[in-house]
Amino acid sequence: MQHYDYPFEVEWSKEEIVKVISLWNAVERAYESGISKEDFMQAYREFKTVLPSVGQEKKYGNQFEKESGYSLYKVLQEIKKSEKNKIFLGER
Repeated sequence: MQHYDYPFEVEWSKEEIVKVISLWNAVERAYESGISKEDFMQAYREFKTVLPSVGQEKKYGNQFEKESGYSLYKVLQEIKKSEKNKIFLGER
């Protein structure tokens, strides 16, 4: 297990922070053990209620990737192209 910081703003409400961190957890699962598309997209929809703009999504997604090595963008691309119900981007 890696140790790194999750990107979020301290000014956000507890509920907003939980939504954003839930997405980072979903991205981690996509790389570490796999996650269903439905579960990932639920976390993503909640995340977008906090950060609705593409620019904000990119900013925080890039911060998370820099910290963790896990890419929100790559997970979203895999969801779009994969016909499977579960996605896994890690190595087996």
